[in-house]
Amino acid sequence: MIRKTTPNIGLVGRLRAKLPLFLVLAVVAGGVWVFITEATKKASSTAVVQVTVPTFSEIGRQGEQAFNDNCAACHGENAAGGDGGPPLVHNIYVPGHHGDGSFRLAFQRGVRQHHWRFGDMPPQPQIGNETAAAIIRYVRELQVANGIGTR
Repeated sequence: MIRKTTPNIGLVGRLRAKLPLFLVLAVVAGGVWVFITEATKKASSTAVVQVTVPTFSEIGRQGEQAFNDNCAACHGENAAGGDGGPPLVHNIYVPGHHGDGSFRLAFQRGVRQHHWRFGDMPPQPQIGNETAAAIIRYVRELQVANGIGTR
């Protein structure tokens, strides 16, 4: 009878043979760690930008109330940004780049994520034309007070 012998490769050799398995396990463990840490992050209500608040026009005051009722939960107090949405008092939303019609379409159709990493904005069907006009006026007055004007 011929006996097959396995050479004694030692501990280092056995570990080297299992290296691909260890690498896979390390990658999986790292992925699980990232998933858990991201899922358990505490929400903060920190504004994304600092906003100077002006004295609003009558329509601007109406828009402020409508914004607080419909938008502030995501876009933060004074449109300074929050956990669920970007700041609207930001150069990205200058009227020359995002005109009033962009805001109206956002209310009607929602917005796919494109400038920020907050995810998609769902449509806001509860916001009618008059309320939309007031919210837009409020945001534009905030923008002007913070040096964001037409380009």
